[in-house]
Amino acid sequence: MATFAVILPAAGNSSRFHDKHYKKPFIPLGERAVWLHAADKFLNRDDVKQFILIVAPDDREDFHMKFGANVAIMGIDVVLGGQERSDSVRNALERVRDDIDFVAVHDAARPCIANEWIDAVFAAAEQTGAAILGVPVASTLKRVTSDHTVQETVPRENVWEAQTPQVFRRDWLVEAYAKAGQTPATDDSELIQRLGHPVKVVPGSPINLKITTKDDLRLAAQAIKALPKPKLQGPAHPFADDNMWR
Repeated sequence: MATFAVILPAAGNSSRFHDKHYKKPFIPLGERAVWLHAADKFLNRDDVKQFILIVAPDDREDFHMKFGANVAIMGIDVVLGGQERSDSVRNALERVRDDIDFVAVHDAARPCIANEWIDAVFAAAEQTGAAILGVPVASTLKRVTSDHTVQETVPRENVWEAQTPQVFRRDWLVEAYAKAGQTPATDDSELIQRLGHPVKVVPGSPINLKITTKDDLRLAAQAIKALPKPKLQGPAHPFADDNMWR
């Protein structure tokens, strides 16, 4: 059986979420924080041998006060993020064990992930070395100017929206980050492509949405009800459902 490490970046500043009490990975969604919904799906897998959560240095103290018991019970490694998302993932990669075959990077703010989608993208990564979830773009795309005037209509044929998890051979991802330099990338798969490796796109679902705004949170609250309920291993943190993350 191939072995996987999962990296869950949760160190962003949530600037578009506009909440004075919460950053989006830590806001309650139903009975649990957003990041816990995402984590559960991976922690219950036999092929996931390491789970790394990235938090911002400014959040470290509050995070451990709120979620320290969850981290201990679930066996999660917590690392501190950097200035940019790429710096954060690089920090986490340095903690990935040498016996791990593949690394999956999944947005902490993408809680509506189903086991079957994880199965599919993990299997594709094992076959090809690099795979991501994605959905074809259905809406008409417009390129607009800075004053919100339509500049042109962008053809949507063969255009897909990338999702996570994005899963890669560990040695490929380590090399990709080592050679990334200062050239920005929109996601991890772009770095893999720069090495010359093709990336397989596995059909995901619009339900696998990323929470960016309060409207997204409301949609996720409905979508999460349609997903299989996680079966936790071990006792839950007694304060997991309270409102202390304020």
